[in-house]
Amino acid sequence: MTQRTLTHHDVLPPGTSIHLTRALLTPARPKALHTHDFTELFWVQNGTLRHHLPSGVETLTEGALILLRPGQPHALQGRGDAALAVSIAIHPDLVQSLDARLPSLPFWLAEHGPARTHRDSRQLVTLNHAAGLLERGPCDSLAAEAFLLPLLADLIRHETGLPTGAPTWLHRACAMAHDPAIYRGGAATFVAATGQSHPHVSRSMRRWLGQSPTQYVNQIRMTQAARALTSDSEPMAEVAAAVGIANLSHFHKLFRSHHGVTPLHYRQQFQRDVVQPSA
Repeated sequence: MTQRTLTHHDVLPPGTSIHLTRALLTPARPKALHTHDFTELFWVQNGTLRHHLPSGVETLTEGALILLRPGQPHALQGRGDAALAVSIAIHPDLVQSLDARLPSLPFWLAEHGPARTHRDSRQLVTLNHAAGLLERGPCDSLAAEAFLLPLLADLIRHETGLPTGAPTWLHRACAMAHDPAIYRGGAATFVAATGQSHPHVSRSMRRWLGQSPTQYVNQIRMTQAARALTSDSEPMAEVAAAVGIANLSHFHKLFRSHHGVTPLHYRQQFQRDVVQPSA
């Protein structure tokens, strides 16, 4: 069957840079895939969807966030009676402008197929609030950037480093790893959050990231510790405890291996010497 191509002229009202659509999806299997000449961002607001791609079908659950660049074929199918998706069409001119200005973010580039990530319940509330503001606004380029940039900035802060082909469960787990409740518990808590066996998680992490679960969680811990050292004056033991490390000697060793300096040196360089430069 002929594949249909949607154009931004058909989808975006005149004078707009972005367009939002909410739709309850039927369980009918799509007759064909479609593509488009604009960038599409969509997320699963409720229920479960089947995402049809040239390579096969993937299951998307509530909170899944997907980005497709122009020319990437796909189709959506609901599962059950309450499969709700929110779709954002982004004008090619705006995408070109953002491409020239944004730092490298694999999710935004999505060069080799759909990019996938996951929004937890708190993040989904934030996303829906921003979508509500977008719906009530003019949908011009300023409104479009006011919606997109905070979302992309948050994704950069929680960048997992995973390529788009990595399993959905691993994308979700690595995004969840930035939650203090996860990284404070260490690798065991991270592995438990995946719902997979420890050997399987370890093999997958090695394959897709070249790291063990412990190395991945410690990297997040040390990033958070560095932020704490420059934003407050808590004792070093409290900074270490806040990232889930009770042994202060071990904390110093990990911090130095990740940042090349001791925690005290880091605090002096990026906090005290900025606020009160020494002569």
